[in-house]
Amino acid sequence: MAKRQLKLGAFMRPVSLHTGAWRYPGAWADANFNFAHLKRMAQKLEEGLFDAFFMADHLAVLNMPVEALKRSHTVTSFEPFTLLSALAGATEHLGLVATASTTFDEPYHIARRFASLDHISGGRAGWNVVTTSNPDAARNFGREDLLDHDERYRRAREFVDVVTGLWDSFADDAFVRNVETGIYFDPARMHVLDHKGEFLNVRGPLNIARPVQGWPVIVQAGSSEPGRQLAAETAEAIFGAANTIEAGRAFYADVKERMDRLGRPREHLKILPGLFVIVADSLAEAQERRALLDSKVHAQSAIASLSVWLGLDVSSFDLDRPLPDNLPETNQSRSGRERVIEMARRENLTVRQLAQRLGGYGGLTMIGTAASIADEMEAWLESEACDGFNVMFPYLPDGLFDFVDKVIPELQRRGIYRLAYEGSTLRENLGLPRPANRFFD
Repeated sequence: MAKRQLKLGAFMRPVSLHTGAWRYPGAWADANFNFAHLKRMAQKLEEGLFDAFFMADHLAVLNMPVEALKRSHTVTSFEPFTLLSALAGATEHLGLVATASTTFDEPYHIARRFASLDHISGGRAGWNVVTTSNPDAARNFGREDLLDHDERYRRAREFVDVVTGLWDSFADDAFVRNVETGIYFDPARMHVLDHKGEFLNVRGPLNIARPVQGWPVIVQAGSSEPGRQLAAETAEAIFGAANTIEAGRAFYADVKERMDRLGRPREHLKILPGLFVIVADSLAEAQERRALLDSKVHAQSAIASLSVWLGLDVSSFDLDRPLPDNLPETNQSRSGRERVIEMARRENLTVRQLAQRLGGYGGLTMIGTAASIADEMEAWLESEACDGFNVMFPYLPDGLFDFVDKVIPELQRRGIYRLAYEGSTLRENLGLPRPANRFFD
């Protein structure tokens, strides 16, 4: 029986998530706004046969105190579509996944941008569906506060239906371009959506041909109850957040069972937990690199990061005691907040220790040699804790290059990672079907 194959995305923001990454020796401190560096990293990912460059996005400057904000290398970054469209011309196979919010954008905008990116890239676009939880973003869009958490997810569910309906505005054969008759497209092969719902009223049709992939790949990252259900109903890849293999198995089983109940084939959704990796020639050397990296995180940045995760200011807490019980409810991302609180309780961390962990990176981490990291990745895959990973690199460019040059060959040697791309589109490489056009197929 053939071994299951790992799928790998690269989670870029568009650089490392770790707060201290830009200060690490040899790091490209300006990479966030240096297109030449970003282009080189994307090409290295393609050399490593990665499925996708996965770009996070924010609709506001991060909501943290100025003293911490001024130390963050991800305080701002390129607008995703501009960057990924440029990277489309610098790569041939690498998927290009952009984050776009269902809370502060309109379906017509989202459908049009992703359809364009899919055509420009030859079928390599993916949409990371998010519901924005930063209250400062609301103020950038003329609102004083966010929608309620569950209301954001109800809007997101309707939003996805509208966007995919707009992508289906034209049949694949609508554009006949008959030079002899002078007929460019067949109006009978165009559908007017005319959607009227709880949150959205959108007439359509979209003014761009159906995307190369039918629909760009739909990615989702929520782990709350509404997030899991949204993913089971609509997503084709999940950016997961399990910190342990046991949590990964439980999450995997839960989402796949939801798909069973909905009648969706399990293989039509890939679960890819976020994975922070530091690889070296020995475990001791890898641990030294992690310690050096974490030492670059300033204390104020750490406290600010914890405040963002919890959705409240923790600077007044006793830093050398555990988190207070009964923290007030906030409108922050619920699943992320609960993971932080659970980590603090499980590991008996003080507020200071928890902040330092999150100020660097507090999620799933693998540190060691290429062989030991491959061992762990293989264990996750074989035990159905994941279908692959969204890999996060500790510092750039060396962290990325080390992974491609050392870990990828080890995964290939074990027969659990591709030796060449399977196709020309992101869907083909992920093993996902091309969706039928709901109005014409």
